[in-house]
Amino acid sequence: MADAPRTVLISGCSSGIGLELAVQLAHDPRQRYRVVATMRDLGKKGTLETAAGEALGQTLTVAQLDVCSEESVAQCLSCIQGGEVDVLVNNAGVGLVGPLEGLSLAAMQNVLDTNFFGAVRLVRAVLPGMKRRRKGHIVVISSVMGLQGVVFNEIYAASKFALEGFFESLAVQLLQFNIFITLVEPGPVATDFEGKLLEQVSTTEFPDTDPDTLHYFRDIYLPASRELFRSVGQSPQEVAQVIVKVIDSARPPLRRQTNARYTPLAALKAVDPSGSLYVRTTHCLLFRWTRLLNLGLRCLACGCLRFRIWPR
Repeated sequence: MADAPRTVLISGCSSGIGLELAVQLAHDPRQRYRVVATMRDLGKKGTLETAAGEALGQTLTVAQLDVCSEESVAQCLSCIQGGEVDVLVNNAGVGLVGPLEGLSLAAMQNVLDTNFFGAVRLVRAVLPGMKRRRKGHIVVISSVMGLQGVVFNEIYAASKFALEGFFESLAVQLLQFNIFITLVEPGPVATDFEGKLLEQVSTTEFPDTDPDTLHYFRDIYLPASRELFRSVGQSPQEVAQVIVKVIDSARPPLRRQTNARYTPLAALKAVDPSGSLYVRTTHCLLFRWTRLLNLGLRCLACGCLRFRIWPR
């Protein structure tokens, strides 16, 4: 007798990784998943519904969910048949980039409320059911910026560092309940959203920011960032394929799926736990050794430096 389909709740499915993951799971040939694909604004559901095709209304349903609202979370879960979630994918998130002095506190708080507390709200809502059934899987879309800081991305990186610490701590307790956690840590993901964000900030006025910092941001950081996305940016489809394999496979108590192209930078922290070596090296690459940085990115893009994108 075949097992009943697992209910997979995914946040942030209007585009990008969430959309691709929802479609791939819904199109599983063995129909092992019942996907609840959510988004804050249902006015943006058209692309998802088109991509879902015949799966829409069968193995995939679309629901409204604002991860910044406890009422919205409760309403979403109340609409799920049986009210039980087998796999939770915390994907909803927002970005923020720019000189710190020019960013508003409200914008910073919005990033943390969405990226960190949004995940916390969802986990708090589904944990009672998972604990009662003594099984469950929580997948978290983190980032390599949850492992190492990146200049002009301080607030975004802080939200991902918070996720890493929160879920690593939670994994210890949840192992007792046979509930597993996977932290997915991609590098840059090439989406329309990211492209528009970089284009927008290139012309944004950042008040209270000194001329030198603005020069470093606009003339050094932004070109390097565009080259990074162009050279080693992954597609949402690629990341979604990795997550599908993670959901399919046997699970250790805590699993990290990290983009292996960042292994050299991560190794700097292992060599020097103080972080000084990492900070000095990345500073030199960005501000002094720009040609070396661009050469390394081009080598990664063409395959001269052969790293497996995702480790087992």
